[in-house]
Amino acid sequence: MVFKRLMKAMGVGGPSVETVLANPNCRPGGQLEGRIQVLGGDHQVDIDHVALALVTRVEVESGDNDYDTTQEFHRQPVTGAFRLEPGQRYDIPFRFDVPWETPVTELYGQRLHGMTMGLRTELEVARAVDKGDLDAVSVHPLPAQERLLDALLRLGFRFARADVERGHIYGVHQTLPFYQEIEFNPAPQYARSINQLEVTFIADARQMQVVLEVDKRGGVFTEGRDAFGRFTVDYATADRTDWTAELDNWLRQSLTRRGLFS
Repeated sequence: MVFKRLMKAMGVGGPSVETVLANPNCRPGGQLEGRIQVLGGDHQVDIDHVALALVTRVEVESGDNDYDTTQEFHRQPVTGAFRLEPGQRYDIPFRFDVPWETPVTELYGQRLHGMTMGLRTELEVARAVDKGDLDAVSVHPLPAQERLLDALLRLGFRFARADVERGHIYGVHQTLPFYQEIEFNPAPQYARSINQLEVTFIADARQMQVVLEVDKRGGVFTEGRDAFGRFTVDYATADRTDWTAELDNWLRQSLTRRGLFS
């Protein structure tokens, strides 16, 4: 996606900026590449800096009120200060690092309902900052994440939606101030026992933590409850595990222990 916007903060005749992504598709831990073109306006200006930042929509729980906000979670300077002459074109190639914990937005070529992700270009002149528009970015799962998601689909679970929630998961090391939940409707064999299954990935360069949360159905005299599971997946050995059998076994044991599955 390409955007071009007159820098309102500089007034009429100020510089304009155009960002071009070579490919808007990426994976966590990968890179986005492209170039930024800054075009001089009617007069000379001193650019303080040009930066790029990833932003996404985050759900925030605040007391009894929940709200969504757009949150920047990774920023990378592209260039320092430079002088831009009238009509001058200044090209800036870039490679932008995508954090390992970046939420996934695509699954099997389809956008995950509820997810937004964008790369924002920021240009500052004389302390006036224009954050520009967003270039849409598509974040695809890591191979290990694909294997687990594919196993759930083979079990009969169906994707419902995904969201990003501000906060930290107890007992899990996070570098970002939020985590993604990918929600699935239950497979037929579990439909009488659970309402939904939520999956969270917290990845780094060598492995990922997988957090499973089961929202269990309540009975006539009981309330619905949640069950949690957490395990580590090493990328080097992820393809040696039958994840369909592993996940099915965990779900059955978790529900059986609570008398919800037999």
